[in-house]
Amino acid sequence: LCLGSMTFGAGADREESFKIMDRYQEAGGNFIDTADVYSRGVSEEIVGSWLKQKRRDDFVIATKVRFAMGEGPNDIGLSRKHIMSSVEDSLRRMQTDYIDLYQVHRFDEETPLEETLRALDDLVRQGKVRYIGCSNFAAWQIAKAHGISALHSLHRFESVQPQYSIISREIEQELLPFCESEGVGVIVYSPLGRGLLTGK
Repeated sequence: LCLGSMTFGAGADREESFKIMDRYQEAGGNFIDTADVYSRGVSEEIVGSWLKQKRRDDFVIATKVRFAMGEGPNDIGLSRKHIMSSVEDSLRRMQTDYIDLYQVHRFDEETPLEETLRALDDLVRQGKVRYIGCSNFAAWQIAKAHGISALHSLHRFESVQPQYSIISREIEQELLPFCESEGVGVIVYSPLGRGLLTGK
């Protein structure tokens, strides 16, 4: 079970976020997912501050890159330039020298997939990232990425993060069978339908 931190810095302030992570750890959890765009970096900062009080290697920390973090044309997307600057910003905010799982937040139609994968592969080889994954990708997009990775001996997407709940079951048609076939990990988000299934 992974703890998502999209509300850290927004719906939950620093103190409340720390309480949530403490409770999660007490329950045996060790996998925390965030993204640079969550509260414009504040979520990563909160996770990093909390993590600094712990033994880093006891946790799996995931974050994401893709969406706009500034006003410039290079402050968005999955270009090599944006990925390379974004990973440094995420490492700084989280006060860590490596990210366990670095995910692209959504497909980028304006950047060649090979450029994105080569940049991510460099980060793995540099030791700044342990594994790479994707979020909100269709099965064909991961298959295309895997083909490029195989062709050029690059690290491949090892996981995908899609929305999945009793009211959002689209991934059962193609994505889940593909992931089972190809050994791709699935980290679902919004399993409670963003609160709808809790009766809110």
